[in-house]
Amino acid sequence: MKNNKLPELLAPAGSMEAANAAVLAGADAIYVGGRFLNARMNAKNFSDGELISCIENCHKKGVRVYVTVNTAVLDKELSEAVKYTDFLYKIGTDALIISDLGLASAIKGRYPGMGIHASTQASGHNADCAKAFADLGFDRMVCARELSYNEITALCKTSPIEIEQFIHGAICVSQSGQCLLSAVMGGRSGNRGVCAQPCRMKYNGSYPLSMKDMCLASHVTELIKSGVSSLKIEGRMKSPSYVYKVVKAYRTFFDEHRNASIKEMEDLASVFSRSGFTDGYYTGKTDSEMNGIRTENDINATKNNVTVFKEVKREIFAIKTEKRTPPPENFLPPKKSRPIGKKQKTIYTARFSNASQVTENEFFSHIYLPLEKYETGVADGIIFPPSIFPDRLYDFYRQLERAVNFGATHALICHIGQIETAKKFGLIPHGDFRLNIFNSLSAEQYIESGLRDMILSPELTLPQMRDISAPKAAIVYGRLPLMLLTKPVGANSLTDKTGTVFPVIKEAGYDILLNSVPLYMADKSNDLDNCGIRGRHLIFTTESKKEISSIVSLYQKKGKGVSVPTKIKRISK
Repeated sequence: MKNNKLPELLAPAGSMEAANAAVLAGADAIYVGGRFLNARMNAKNFSDGELISCIENCHKKGVRVYVTVNTAVLDKELSEAVKYTDFLYKIGTDALIISDLGLASAIKGRYPGMGIHASTQASGHNADCAKAFADLGFDRMVCARELSYNEITALCKTSPIEIEQFIHGAICVSQSGQCLLSAVMGGRSGNRGVCAQPCRMKYNGSYPLSMKDMCLASHVTELIKSGVSSLKIEGRMKSPSYVYKVVKAYRTFFDEHRNASIKEMEDLASVFSRSGFTDGYYTGKTDSEMNGIRTENDINATKNNVTVFKEVKREIFAIKTEKRTPPPENFLPPKKSRPIGKKQKTIYTARFSNASQVTENEFFSHIYLPLEKYETGVADGIIFPPSIFPDRLYDFYRQLERAVNFGATHALICHIGQIETAKKFGLIPHGDFRLNIFNSLSAEQYIESGLRDMILSPELTLPQMRDISAPKAAIVYGRLPLMLLTKPVGANSLTDKTGTVFPVIKEAGYDILLNSVPLYMADKSNDLDNCGIRGRHLIFTTESKKEISSIVSLYQKKGKGVSVPTKIKRISK
């Protein structure tokens, strides 16, 4: 969608002080987190009363306010989530930023006049994603930070909804919404808003996962022409001083239709940087130059940086907030899954990293291979790439056509935007764990969209899986893929300071960081049955064919009468 005027300048605000700083500096809109379900739960955030004051003050200055409700939502939280979004609607919130499709389904059409934006945590990366989000009631998609300039412009031309793009601030080394590292290493889920940032730690004696902050100040004129509707600064954990200086700088570049000078780039770095800045994703130069840490020089530069808060002069058009009344009908939470009376036949499926690993065992109902590695007669299913950036679409369709011609009939889907493509090619779509399904409404939405069944999020406990009403499956074996990396790691494994080794494999053009030990649930068959989990999915990555045969034997015996192999960590869900 072509935007003929200046894009919106969207600023972060983790506190009332930061919100005031963003307004003084000339932001067109701010995004904030409240007390519930936001992806920066460790920020100061806003109480209900502060949100009311913030929206009132911002609207007087012509500044819109978006509230993040952008974490995965559990079934038991859905009622409170809708009650909270009713409150946000009533007080004049201009838009909600949401990642969970279950919550999106619950509020679809409920709030006339308020925008619904798909968070970057929803992993939107191409026009098919945007079209799927549009059908779900979203009017804006925050696109993946890994997109290049050409991919951003291509997306803006074909998207049916507005596109929002990050231009400055911290970036994750893993694609947003596709990281389990913090959840697995320390029980602090990035998908639930409490990431511990283990990517900033040392591995292999250095910092291969720690990224410099993004800065696209030298590309502003291109971005203005790209068709992007909103350009966004990251930083809800940052100080009011940071917010003011960064927003003020971009306000100048926008209004003067120019890029930052070398001196202005240096000034921005002195506000906050990690060994300088990177524009690697934007320019397509994804290499080790993107890595950086917070050095002593960086810290001292920030300490010496003085901030004088002064309002940027600009024409102000106050935003009139119409009186809003939330819908009178109460939200009805999904019913918990009922215990299954008659035991259903267990369905085992598996994915393999390559065809040479596939055993000639009839144990699996479906066997999946990565799309680019599909071989006829070995598997009946393909794994769609987790992300298909616009520049990769041609190769994707070519590989897909080849796989279907060679006999593929089933597909593991990694994004809701892939379902229609699978159906067009005559494939039966099944949901992969990358869909981040945490609740029954999300599962229901995917079934309505065409999935036959789905692998639930591996972050869920067995009781949480039990409560989800859907044809469901769980990962019961394998090294969980912890990170989806657009920038190559440059190593076959990463070793942390404790000596724990995390293998790295390549798949679909990405580096994928695997867990140090496999999940093992062969001895949990009765527990899975009692939770109504009919589908059992195994992931084979680094194992040899001989090792895979031994593991399959354990699951055939349901872990009875056998000892757990020493290389496997027993998991109690």
